[in-house]
Amino acid sequence: MTTFAKKPNLALVSVLLILQCLIYFQVTHAQPVDIGAAKKEAKVVVYGSVPPQAMNVIHKAFEAKYGIKVDYWRAAPNKVLERAVSEWRAGHPGGDVIESNRAVQLLAKGEGLYTKFIPQPTEKFPQQFREKDGLITPWRFNPVSILYNTELVKESERPKKYEDLLEPKWRKKIAMPDPTQHVSTAQFLKNLEAIMGPKWLDFAERLARQEPHMVESFAPVPNAIVKGEASVGITYVKYVKQFKGPLDYVMLDKFLADANYLGLTGKSAHPHAAKLYTEYLTSAEGQKAIAAEAEFVLYPGVRPDIKGAEEIGAKTVFMDAPTEDEFKKLGEQFRKMFFGK
Repeated sequence: MTTFAKKPNLALVSVLLILQCLIYFQVTHAQPVDIGAAKKEAKVVVYGSVPPQAMNVIHKAFEAKYGIKVDYWRAAPNKVLERAVSEWRAGHPGGDVIESNRAVQLLAKGEGLYTKFIPQPTEKFPQQFREKDGLITPWRFNPVSILYNTELVKESERPKKYEDLLEPKWRKKIAMPDPTQHVSTAQFLKNLEAIMGPKWLDFAERLARQEPHMVESFAPVPNAIVKGEASVGITYVKYVKQFKGPLDYVMLDKFLADANYLGLTGKSAHPHAAKLYTEYLTSAEGQKAIAAEAEFVLYPGVRPDIKGAEEIGAKTVFMDAPTEDEFKKLGEQFRKMFFGK
């Protein structure tokens, strides 16, 4: 008996194709912002890890343009995560926008904190930074280097690579964040494997034996160097401009860096203002404003006013983000290394 294939329902096929296109558009394309609704909310609450002095310029510009007040709370990335997650679990999210590095944002995303939003300007950003699910938005990145006090360290004696920090003369003269408390430093030390290979672990162990001056995060490192509490330190390049004092950085062969992201909390008290704020920070105007404060940004052609910024960008290697379980293991590993416990 001859059988014939059933003719497809063309109307049904057309509807399915349209739905697929709509779903694709919603997932992968930017979403518009209701500026009028954002202005009615009149306020946006932001938790972030950028020092306030760097954010003040961009916040003042945003407030002047839209008449929306920015309430900014700054802390180390792990503290930002702790506050955002604890408030979320309690059912009372306080921050409308959470800003931090990728590792922290992935942990926050895993808690279900964020709602989908893709700002239009990010379509110009490098493809590698765009999140397919649209739950976190990239906006800047932080290359790490060795900073030093130019009054305490002669140009001829400054370290030229990380391994130079293991020399006896730097014992007790290195400032760095505590890797058992600061997730970004734990991430940094582990990612040294990308430029050192298996020797990264030996480097970390020998660095611990140098008895470094431990601080809470990358931000206090330049203060310790300027005050003479340390001669050199491991921290972000941008601080040579963001902190006053005799500071310079080492031009390394490779710079490990982490992209920072913005996340919009679900059940936000100011959802439209949060979207407008995120769109402004990723726009050409916002990116130029924050780059003027020595931040490295993702908008094409925009660079901070730091000598060698273009070369740093070309030498940047972006770090992988460990999982929550990996962070716990790294914490124990570094606790034994740096504190013998």
